[in-house]
Amino acid sequence: MTWQLDGARKDGQSVTPAWSPHDQQLIGGVSVREIANVPKQNGWLTEIFRREWNDGKPFEIDQIFQTILNASAISAWHAHEITTDRLFVSFGMMRIVLFDAREGSPTHGRINEFRFGSVRPALIIVPPRVWHGVQNISAEPSVLLNIVDRAYDYAAPDHWRVPPDDPSIPFQF
Repeated sequence: MTWQLDGARKDGQSVTPAWSPHDQQLIGGVSVREIANVPKQNGWLTEIFRREWNDGKPFEIDQIFQTILNASAISAWHAHEITTDRLFVSFGMMRIVLFDAREGSPTHGRINEFRFGSVRPALIIVPPRVWHGVQNISAEPSVLLNIVDRAYDYAAPDHWRVPPDDPSIPFQF
């Protein structure tokens, strides 16, 4: 008699010993820096950004804003022609998904999916023309900070959108 049920399948490796995704290859131009929370007497401290994290490349900050998403809320899909997003979940937990639709990109068609937040903070740098969306996967509101290199232009926004279920992006929230 066996303990396994019909149709049971053994899980394959999904994470490395450092708990990073096992086989995820980043989209060209994307970088991810996981950040350790520093326990303090009265809570914890989390660095959001340091100049040296940009590998010596110029790093311009023109605007910082936050988005608060209610539980299970989705904000997808959007991309910028010239703006670089730097995403940091400062409270709660979010799923952040990127899609490379750039013709000629060596990572064209690739999806990157991350889960970051208060417990596991990270700074994700999203280059121009990479589509991205976020979903709050917490039971409470979550807070996303965006540190952009070009401030929002009210008269001519560098913001392109398609709906969350757009069939040209091979991902469903």
